[in-house]
Amino acid sequence: MMTQRRRRKLMTSFVKSGFNEISAGSFVHTPALQLLLFTANSFDLIDEDAFLGLPHLEYLFIENNRIESISPFAFRGLKTLIHLSLAYNNLETLPKDVFKGMEALTKVDLRGNNLVCDCKLKWLVEWMHQTNATLDQIYCSGPPSHQGRKINDLLPHSFDCITAEFASYQSLKFESISVEAFTFGMDQFVVFAQPFAGTCSFLEWDHVEMTFRTFDTIESTSTVVCKPMVIDNHLFIIVAQLFGGSHIYKRDISANKFIKIQDIDILKIRKPNDIETFVIDGESFFIIADSSKAGSTTVYKWNGNGFYSHQSLHPWYRDTDVEYVEMSGKPHLILSSSSQRPVVYQWNRSMKLFERRTDIPDMEDVFSVKHFRVKGELFICLTRFIGDSKVMRWDGAMFKEIQTFPSRGSMVFQPVTIGNWQYAILGSDYSLTQVYQWDIKRGHFVSSQELNIQAPRGFALAAIDERVFLFASSFKGKTQIYEHLMIDLSN
Repeated sequence: MMTQRRRRKLMTSFVKSGFNEISAGSFVHTPALQLLLFTANSFDLIDEDAFLGLPHLEYLFIENNRIESISPFAFRGLKTLIHLSLAYNNLETLPKDVFKGMEALTKVDLRGNNLVCDCKLKWLVEWMHQTNATLDQIYCSGPPSHQGRKINDLLPHSFDCITAEFASYQSLKFESISVEAFTFGMDQFVVFAQPFAGTCSFLEWDHVEMTFRTFDTIESTSTVVCKPMVIDNHLFIIVAQLFGGSHIYKRDISANKFIKIQDIDILKIRKPNDIETFVIDGESFFIIADSSKAGSTTVYKWNGNGFYSHQSLHPWYRDTDVEYVEMSGKPHLILSSSSQRPVVYQWNRSMKLFERRTDIPDMEDVFSVKHFRVKGELFICLTRFIGDSKVMRWDGAMFKEIQTFPSRGSMVFQPVTIGNWQYAILGSDYSLTQVYQWDIKRGHFVSSQELNIQAPRGFALAAIDERVFLFASSFKGKTQIYEHLMIDLSN
C-alpha cells in the first residue's frame, strides 16, 4: 500500500519574548517560513515591512500580546498569507488598507480587541463586504452610536464621515463694517463698506491667480452699508453714509463705472444702520433701518426710473437692523431696535403696506435678527451685545426659544447655508468668533470651529468655480476670506 507523507510546515514561534516591537525586515534571513506565531509577548508595535522577505508565509498568529498600533504597511509582501490572527491584543483601530495586496487571505481573526467603530474603521467595514475572507464575530467598543454592535452587521452607510471647516484663504489689508456678495451678469462680486477709508470696495475673482482682486470702488463718506440690487439686468448700489446723506449708484456698462443717479431723503434717513432688499409680487423694494432719534426707518420702491419713498414704518425707535422674511407664505419685516423689543410687520397685499403684527417677547436689547430654514421650518438668530444671543423657532403663531449662547460683545450672529450644511457664526469684540453647525438629530446648533477675526461685523458667501468662500468684515483688523472645505474623516 502506498502512503502519502505530509510535509511539515516550516515554522517559528515567539512566546513570552522580551522584545518590544516587530521591526522592519526582522525575517529577511528566513524566507522559507510558512507559519509564524507570536503569543504572550510584551511588544506593542508592529513596524512597517515587519514581515518583508517571507514569500511563502501562509499562517501568521499574533495573539495575546500588547499591540496598540500597526503600521499601514506592516503586512506588505505577504501575498501567500491565508490565515491572519490579531486576536486578544489592545487594538482600538487598524490603519486603512492594512490588508491591501493580501489576496490569498481566507481568515482574519480580530476577536478580543477594543475596536472603536468610528470613521477611521469605515474602510474595514467596506473591505469586509468586498473580500472573500471570513471574520469571526467582533464587537464595537465605541463610539456610543455603535457601542456593543457587531462590526460584521455594520454597513458603509452606517458611518457619517463627511465634515467641513472654514480654512483661511486670503487676508485683505483693510477694515470694513459690512459685506455683501452678489451676482451680476455671469460673474460673482463682493462689496465691502469701509467707513474709515470712505469707500465701497468691490472685489472679483481672478481665475488665473486664484485670488480675489479689486474690481472697482465708489468714493463716499463714513460708509456703513453698500447694498447691491439687480433689477432687470441693471445693477444698483445703495450707499448708506453716516454723514453727507445716502445715495444710489447705477453701473454704467458702456462707461464701465458707477454713476450716482439719486440722493436719499436726508430728513428721513439721518443715521442709516442696515439695508435690506426684497421683491413682493414682482415689485422691487429696499428698506433702510435708521438708528437716529429724528430719523425714520423707510421702505423705498422702484418705479421704473428711480426709487421713491413708499412707507415710513415708525420714527424715534433707533432701529439697528431689519430682516425680510416669508412667514406662513406672507412677506414680513422684523425690526430690531435699541429702544424696544424686535417688532414684526406683515405685508397687507390689498393696501400694499406693512402693518405691525406683533413683537418678540422677553428679548430686549436685540441688535439684529437673521433668519434661516431647516427642512422648511423657520428659525431666527437674535444678536445681543450684552446678555445671551438666542435661536428661536417659528411655530406658526409666535417665535419660541430653543437655544441660548453666551455672547458678551457680539455685534453679529449670522446664519449661513452651504448645501446641506447649516451654520451660525457668532462674532465677538472680546473673544474668538464661534462657528456652530446645525445638528439635525438634536435639532439645535453644536460647536464646530473658532475663527480669529477682530471685531467682526458681517459675513457673506460666494460660490465660484465649485468652491465656496466666506467673507468676514472686520471693524478693527484685516478683512478675512475663508474657504469652505469638505473633509472625509475616513481617509
